[in-house]
Amino acid sequence: MPLLFSDLTKIAGVDEVGRGPLAGAVIAAAVILNPLKPIAQITDSKKLSEKQREKIAVQIRDLSIAWAIGRAEVEEIDQLNILQASLLAMKRAVQQLACVPDQVLVDGNLCPQWVYPSQAIIQGDLKVKVIGAASIIAKVARDQEMILLDQRYPGYGLAQHKGYPTRAHCLALQQLGPSPIHRRSFAPVKALLEA
Repeated sequence: MPLLFSDLTKIAGVDEVGRGPLAGAVIAAAVILNPLKPIAQITDSKKLSEKQREKIAVQIRDLSIAWAIGRAEVEEIDQLNILQASLLAMKRAVQQLACVPDQVLVDGNLCPQWVYPSQAIIQGDLKVKVIGAASIIAKVARDQEMILLDQRYPGYGLAQHKGYPTRAHCLALQQLGPSPIHRRSFAPVKALLEA
C-alpha cells in the first residue's frame, strides 16, 4: 500500500539569512521536504554558487510538502536587536507553512519560543538536509530582494554585496548617508547618524 501524506512525519527545517548585513530585512525560511521525492545537492547555502542555489531552490519549492518565508523588517531589527528579530522571522516562517510540522529543526543554538517540539542544531544547515533546504530558500529570497532594492536605492551596490559591510558599501554609506533600509542600530550606520 502506498504511503499517504498523513503517514509522513512532517519535519520542518528552519534557517535565516541576513544577520550580518547593514541593510535590509532578515529573512527566514521553513521547509518540510518530501522523503518520497528526494533532492540531491542540498547543503549549506554558503557552499553553493548563486546559480546552484537558484536551481536547487526551484526543486525545493516544487517537490517539498511545504515551504514558507518569514521576515523581520529593518524597524523590527532596530527595535528588538538582530537575534530577537531573527527568531521572530523563523517563527513567522513556520507559522506560514501550509501544514503543522510534527517537529522543527532550527539552525543554530537557540529555538524561538513556540508550541512545536523542536531542536536547535549548530551548523544544522551543513549537517541536516531539511535545514540546508531552508537555508537555500532563505538565501535565494533575500538575494533577489536585495537586487530589487538596489534599483530603488542606487549607489550603494546592494545587488553586489547584498547589504553586507564590504569596503565598497561602507564607502557608499559615507558618501550617500544611510537609506531608509539601513539598520540604524548597527555600529557603522549608527556612527554616521551620530556624526
